[in-house]
Amino acid sequence: MTQPPYNGAYGSDGAAGSANADWFGGPEQAQWPAAAAGTSAWPQTAAPDVTTRLAEVPPQSEPAAATSPLPQAAPAAPKKPGRDRYLDLLRSLALVRVVVYHLFGWAWLTVLFPSMGVMFALAGSLMARSLSRPAIGVIRGRIRRLLPPMWGFGVVVLGMLFLSGWNPGKDPDNGGTWGWISLLNYLIPIGAPTYPWHIGSNGGLLDTTWPAQAAGPLWYLRAYLWFVLASPLLLWAFRKVPWATLLAPLGLTAIVGTGLITIPGETGNAVTDFAVYGSCWVLGFAHHEGVLKKIPRYLAVSCAALVMAFGLWWASGHLGPDGWDLNDIPLAQATWSFGFVVILLQYSPSWQELPGRLAKWDKLVTLSNSRAMTIYLWHNMLIMATVPIIDLAYDLPFMEDARWSDALDSTYMIWMFVLVWPLIALAILGTGWIEDIAAKRSPRLWPDGSRKGRKKSRHA
Repeated sequence: MTQPPYNGAYGSDGAAGSANADWFGGPEQAQWPAAAAGTSAWPQTAAPDVTTRLAEVPPQSEPAAATSPLPQAAPAAPKKPGRDRYLDLLRSLALVRVVVYHLFGWAWLTVLFPSMGVMFALAGSLMARSLSRPAIGVIRGRIRRLLPPMWGFGVVVLGMLFLSGWNPGKDPDNGGTWGWISLLNYLIPIGAPTYPWHIGSNGGLLDTTWPAQAAGPLWYLRAYLWFVLASPLLLWAFRKVPWATLLAPLGLTAIVGTGLITIPGETGNAVTDFAVYGSCWVLGFAHHEGVLKKIPRYLAVSCAALVMAFGLWWASGHLGPDGWDLNDIPLAQATWSFGFVVILLQYSPSWQELPGRLAKWDKLVTLSNSRAMTIYLWHNMLIMATVPIIDLAYDLPFMEDARWSDALDSTYMIWMFVLVWPLIALAILGTGWIEDIAAKRSPRLWPDGSRKGRKKSRHA
C-alpha cells in the first residue's frame, strides 16, 4: 500500500476538478419573441371594412376564420452551454482509479488508465475556455479555488506532525531556517512541502511513514499551479505554432526524464512533472480550440497508437522498482498518456446528459466532480485511517479462532477498499464545503446535483 511521495499516480484537477457554477446549464423555457416585452408578437395591420370582407367571400366557401392559418409557437430558445458529462465521467473514473492504485499498488493500473494525463488534459481544456476572459482574473480565480482546500488539509497534517513532536528546524533533510521557510509551501505550493519521512513508532496508531503518504498528493497542486501560471503564454504559443507547442514537452521529457540532463532535488522533480504532463495540458487546448476535430480520426488514432507503442517499448527496457509502473518511467508515462488522451478526446461525444445505463451514476459523477479536490487531497490519509479501524476487529471474542483471524488477514485489503469510501463521504461532508467557499458559492454538504440540493442552493 505504501507508495513513494510524488510518484505521479494521479492528480485531481484541483480547481478544475471542482464544479464551477457556470458549467451547469438547465433547460430553458420557450421564449415568445415579443410577448416578453409586453406587446403582441404578430404584425399589426388595419382591419378592413366588414361589408367589404363579406362581399369578397365567394358563395359556398368555407368561413375565412376556418381557413386562416393559426399562429405558430416560436421555436424554443437554445439551451445554455452546460457541463460536458463525458469529461465529467472521465474525471470521476480518474478519481476512482487513483484511490484503487494507492490502495492496492497495482502497477498495471498506470497502463490501463493514465489518470494524471487525463486530468491534466481536462484541466487544460477548461483553462483554455476560461482564458477568453482577461488572464489576470482567470489566474487569480484558479489560485483562489486551489488554495483554501489545501489550507484546510495542511492545518490537519501540520497539526498532527507538531503534536507528534516534529520540529522542522531540526529536520535532517531541511533543517535550520530553511526547514521553517519550506513550510510556506503548505500555503502556496510553489515547491515541495517539507515533512519527516518517519515519525512515531511501529506500534502507533498510524504507520511511521504516514507523513510521506499524506503529503505525497501535494505534488499535483504544485504542477497544477505551474501550469495555470504558464497557461496564457502556452495558449498564445499554441495559437501561433500549435504543433511545436504540443510536442515540445515530449522533447523536454526526453532530455530531463531520461537522465541526459539531471536537475537535482525538488526542482528537478518539478521540471520533470511539467515536462511529462505538459503535452496533455496542451492537448486540452487543442480539444477546446477544435484543432483535434480537424484531424481525420483514422490519422489521429493511428499516430496516437504509434506514440503509445513507443512508450511501452521504452518502458520495457527501463522498468523501475515496481515493474511496469509508468510513474517511475517519465518518458513512457509522457508518451503513453499523450496517445491515450488523444484517443479519448478524438472520440469525445460531448454529452449533456449521461446516456443509457450510465445515467444511474449521474449523481455520483456530479458529486465527485464537485468535490474532486477534497477526494484527491484526503484519500491517502483516509486509506491509512482504515487500518486502525479494521484492526479493532481482532479484539472481537470470536477472532480468537484462528480461522476467523486468518480470514480477516486474507481479505484485509478488500476491507480497506470497502471502508475507505464511507470515510471519503465523511471527508466530503466535513471539509468539502471549503471548495464552495473558495469558488464563492453557498456551502453545500452533498452537491450531487439532486433537485433538492439545487433548491437549497438557490434559496441560499
